[in-house]
Amino acid sequence: MADSKLQVLFDQVVDRNPGEAEFHQAVREVFDSLAPVVAKHPEYTDAAVLQRLCEPERQIIFRVPWTDDRGDVRINRGFRVEFNSALGPYKGGLRFHPSVYLGIVKFLGFEQIFKNALTGLPIGGGKGGSDFDPKGRSDAEVMRFCQSFMTELYRHIGEYTDVPAGDIGVGGREIGYLFGQYKRITNRYESGMLTGKGLTWGGSQVRREATGYGTVFFVEQMLSAAGDSFDGKRVVVSGSGNVAIYAMEKVAQLGGTVVAFSDSSGYVVEEAGIDLATLKEVKEVQRGRAADYVERRPDAAMGSGGSIWDVPADIALPCATQNELDEAEARVLVRNGCRIVAEGANMPTTPAAVRVLADAGVLFAPGKAANAGGVATSALEMQQNASRDSWTFEYTEERLEEIMRGIHDRCLATADEYGLPGDYAAGANIAGFTHVADAMLALGVI
Repeated sequence: MADSKLQVLFDQVVDRNPGEAEFHQAVREVFDSLAPVVAKHPEYTDAAVLQRLCEPERQIIFRVPWTDDRGDVRINRGFRVEFNSALGPYKGGLRFHPSVYLGIVKFLGFEQIFKNALTGLPIGGGKGGSDFDPKGRSDAEVMRFCQSFMTELYRHIGEYTDVPAGDIGVGGREIGYLFGQYKRITNRYESGMLTGKGLTWGGSQVRREATGYGTVFFVEQMLSAAGDSFDGKRVVVSGSGNVAIYAMEKVAQLGGTVVAFSDSSGYVVEEAGIDLATLKEVKEVQRGRAADYVERRPDAAMGSGGSIWDVPADIALPCATQNELDEAEARVLVRNGCRIVAEGANMPTTPAAVRVLADAGVLFAPGKAANAGGVATSALEMQQNASRDSWTFEYTEERLEEIMRGIHDRCLATADEYGLPGDYAAGANIAGFTHVADAMLALGVI
C-alpha cells in the first residue's frame, strides 16, 4: 500500500482474522483508496476509526438443527455479523449457500457498511446467512430450516436493532417463512424487522427489481456523464437470479440489448436479445437451468467453452457472485471493446481484473455503489412500514432512480475532490468511508 500506516493496519486485520480471504480482499480494496484521506484527516487514525471499522460490533454463530423429509436430523451453521451501527440499525441480507462461512459473511458485512452509507439513508451495515443449500429441497424442508434458523436469530434482530433481508438462496419463499416464525415467537407484527416481504404483507413495490434496476440506473448515469446512452448497446449479464433478471429488464427498457446470461451450469448466447418472459418462466417459476431456456428458444445456444465474458459486448454486468470475473477474462473484455463494467453482485471482480480494466480505460463501477439499489429500496420498505403506508410502483422506482443518481454523483464528486477524476471505485470507497467515519467520531469511542 502507498501509505505505511494503512499497510500496518491491514496486516493487523489479516493477523486477527486468519483464513478469511474474502474479508481480507474487501478490506484491502477499501484501504487502497484511503491514502489521500488519512493524509488529509489524521483524526481518523488518531481515534482508531479504521481499527474499529474493521472489527465487527458483534459476531453471532449458532447451530441450526432441522429435520428433512425422510425424518433425518440435519445440522447447519448460522451466522449474523452486526458490523457497524454508527448510521442506523444494522442492515444487510441473509445468504443460504454451501460456500457460506464466517469470512464470506464478514466480507459481505464490511462491504455493506459503505454501500449503505452511500445511499444517504440511516442504516448501518451487517450480513448473515447459513451453509444450508435450498437447491433441491422441498418447500417443507426449507420451511423447517427457516423456522429453526429464526428461532435463534430472532433474539438478535428487530426494526431498531438489526434488519435482515434476502441474498443468494433467500427469496420471497424464505423471507415468508422467516417472518412467520419471528411473528409467532414474538407475538408482534413487527413488519419493519425484515425486508423483501410480499406485497400483501408489508413489502414494497420495486424491492424485487431494485438491485438489478439500480445497477442499470447507475450505468445510465455513467453513460450520460460520457455523453452517451444505452441505445444500441450490447450487454452481457452474468447470473440469472433476481439481480440479473431485473438488470436485463431495465437494460431492455432503456434501449440496450442483453445478448448473454449465465448460471452455474454454463452460459447462453442469443444475438437478437434474451427473451425475458421465457427466462422468468424458467428461473422464477420452474426453478430450471440454462439448458431449459435454450430448449424453448430456437435462436439461443449454450456457450461453447470459455466463459460468458468471451461474448463481445459494450457493457458487462457481473451479477452472480464474488470473484467471478478474473484477470484473464478482463483482458478478453478489453480486447472485445467493452467500455463499462458495473458490479451487480458483491465484489464479483478480482483485484487483478480491476487493475486490467483501469489500465485499459474501461469505466468500472464497484458493487458498493452500483448494486446499492437493493438495500436502498429495503430502507424505503422500512420507511413505509414505520408510517403504515404503501407507495405505488412508479413513485418507489422514482425514489430508487433518484438515490442511484445521487450515489453516482457523490462518487464522481468525491473522486474529483481527492484528485482521482473518473475513478468510481475510489470515489465510492472514500465517500462511504468518510460518511461512516465522521459519525463514529461524533459518537465517541464505542
